[in-house]
Amino acid sequence: MSYRKTLKLICGFAGGSAVLVFAAAAADSRGYFGEHRGEVATRWSRFSVLQAAQPAWTPSNHTPVPTGRPWDFNWDKRDPSTLSNGKKKESVTEDPSSDQDNSKPKATRNILLIRHSQYNLSGNSDKERILTPLGREQAEFTGQRLSALGLKYDILIHSSMARATETANIISKHLPGVDLVSCDLLREGAPIEPVPPVTHWKPDAVQYYEDGARIEAAFRRYIHRADPKQKEDSYEIIVCHANVIRYFVCRALQFPPEGWLRMGLNNGSITWLTIRPSGRVALRTLGDAGFMPPDKLTRT
Repeated sequence: MSYRKTLKLICGFAGGSAVLVFAAAAADSRGYFGEHRGEVATRWSRFSVLQAAQPAWTPSNHTPVPTGRPWDFNWDKRDPSTLSNGKKKESVTEDPSSDQDNSKPKATRNILLIRHSQYNLSGNSDKERILTPLGREQAEFTGQRLSALGLKYDILIHSSMARATETANIISKHLPGVDLVSCDLLREGAPIEPVPPVTHWKPDAVQYYEDGARIEAAFRRYIHRADPKQKEDSYEIIVCHANVIRYFVCRALQFPPEGWLRMGLNNGSITWLTIRPSGRVALRTLGDAGFMPPDKLTRT
């Protein structure tokens, strides 16, 4: 095989395939495959095997194949097209589409999920697991950040656990006029058995059963599209816990909920969910803590 023909053959392949073909051709021309130069048929049959082993490049081979189910626009059971009160129209001339138009949400809900700050891990009870001095600093940074965003916050809801309550109280000093509301549903827990499993954390099955139902109830209460009566976009703050936030994110984005433990959240970080009137959900930030100095970041 001439050098010119070999070069032309090489140019017909891309990347690493060209290197493999060139090496094979060079070795073959020197008889490294064990046959004599005159045994053309045998040589090219072996060379064809090498060539066939290189996958032909096509755009379709490099395009991920969609997996999973399509987006469910009625994930919160509030899609107007699926709601009906069963009442009959009093007048046949009444526009049947008017009620549906009036029941359509028109505002966007913005939900800012805040993880509590660093707390005393050695506490034996919830009342003893209060914020550390660093944790109180972190809450101040978070409050300053929320204030600097310049948003008109509607409410600040927090878990009833001590560390979340204290974090919320510090944040609220930077947001005068925003009401605080405590909620037991937002307490920390084990939402669902994680996949893949971890060795350092193995709650009993009954804890998943009990906590999972409670955290799912919290999701249904707080994560949904706006009520049709809501006229303006809203901004709501929820101060709670890492497990709760990670589960909320998976559920809201319709990701497998058992993947919640694959995410990590810093103390005092901000996770921002946006829910459109159509039911579309977007994750604007996940665990944002870039507003804190690096030496103040923790994940305990």
